[in-house]
Amino acid sequence: MPAENNKEGRFIRLTKLLHAPVEKIWEVWSNPDHIKHWWGPNGFTNTITKMDLEPGGEWLLVMHGPDGTDYDNRSVFTEVVVNNKIAYEHLSGHHFIATIEFEAQEKNTLMHWEMLFPTKEEYYQFVEVYKVGESLQQNIERLAQYLERSN
Repeated sequence: MPAENNKEGRFIRLTKLLHAPVEKIWEVWSNPDHIKHWWGPNGFTNTITKMDLEPGGEWLLVMHGPDGTDYDNRSVFTEVVVNNKIAYEHLSGHHFIATIEFEAQEKNTLMHWEMLFPTKEEYYQFVEVYKVGESLQQNIERLAQYLERSN
């Protein structure tokens, strides 16, 4: 990522109130046996081969598209704060830094999910052209539905 400090025009941020305590949210985010069931846009399934949830740890997964296309994903975790924050750098395909923050609100959790792209041009390419924002929203809704089913 560039040394550019100004994030303007390079990020997307979505917020969702999830109806589960922060400990439950952390569990479904940090355990591959959970995350494989809700990760990705609608219609996708996942095979997670490695998920070392610690700074410097690798996250390797294959997202299987509804059309049969496989998408290899490699990320490296940059920050992990139990029940509070997960940040990772996505290194395959399109490059971005994702930061997911969890804010306990009584029996619920407010989740903030941000994707920061290296340049405004890459933001435009992936958010405006490839509709990454819609995919991210679907991913968040799949998480919410998974939580409802597992309660």
